[in-house]
Amino acid sequence: MAPLTLTFAASEYDHFHDLVTGEVRAEGIALNYLKLTIEEIFFRFTRFREWDVSEMSMGKYVSLKSQGDASLTAIPVFPSRVFRQSSLYVRAGSPLSGAEELAGKRVGIPEWAQTASIYTRGWIAHQVGVPLTAIEWVQAGVNQPGRVEKVALRLPDGIDYRPEPERSLNDMLLAGDIDAAMSAHPPEAAEDGSGRIVRLYPDYREIEEAYYRETGIFPIMHVIALRGDVFEANRWIAMNLLMAFDEARRNSMRRAQEITATRFPFAWCFDAAAEARALFGEDFFPYGIEPNRTTLEAFLQYGFEQGVCHERIAPEDLFPPEVQAVFKV
Repeated sequence: MAPLTLTFAASEYDHFHDLVTGEVRAEGIALNYLKLTIEEIFFRFTRFREWDVSEMSMGKYVSLKSQGDASLTAIPVFPSRVFRQSSLYVRAGSPLSGAEELAGKRVGIPEWAQTASIYTRGWIAHQVGVPLTAIEWVQAGVNQPGRVEKVALRLPDGIDYRPEPERSLNDMLLAGDIDAAMSAHPPEAAEDGSGRIVRLYPDYREIEEAYYRETGIFPIMHVIALRGDVFEANRWIAMNLLMAFDEARRNSMRRAQEITATRFPFAWCFDAAAEARALFGEDFFPYGIEPNRTTLEAFLQYGFEQGVCHERIAPEDLFPPEVQAVFKV
């Protein structure tokens, strides 16, 4: 029987490499891989479901699932994981020195439902102790005007939130019209070498490692989603895809730890892998529900508290039963 052809859109990751090149194959599936930018993938799949399998924003996905959207499901494959204390930006020379000083300030966000900002706001509320109602939230594109929310929100009472469709966070921050910005994508003036915008926490890694040790949360940014109609017609694809993604991931982790040769283009990449293993454990970039339960439960709590999730949901509500159990020999 000919394999089922599925079109798969994702940005480029080493832990996907063996799958998209065909070195690792999902049994019974032929993948037609589309390499696109993250922003384009998220916009097109969230709005139009243009392909069968897609990298997707975790924030958008949990929001839609909490609203009972059956047009998509997901497998517990998490392509991108990034701590986000590093995502807070201020003007050079800002008097702000920490997130505890954001009460009473204007903070820009690209979208309330952006995964990165959900985690950062959760940290601000739960660990830093600043109520989200104490901050004035301003939504705009990071470097271009016109960005809008992609999912419906149920903002909690007391949240001061306004869109600025004609301006960008970069320009408002430089003009002093916002005091800080939180964004996965850095503002232009933080990347152009001018030094006009800087991170609130230059020593972010130390803060992020301490956050992990305190909470056990290793933030999940993206998930692999399947179109609901494609999955319902071929429910077996969920586990077959998960197994293939996991094999490709394990191959990548072995490459990262190889000391004989540098498989990634920077010195001491194997030392970086060893540091990750020391912090997170032997499986330092895990897929699946159970190894990620602490992170998933915290994110779903943040999402509900912040009005991104319309109802309380559990990690098991995010994934079909076919990927929640594994066979044993």
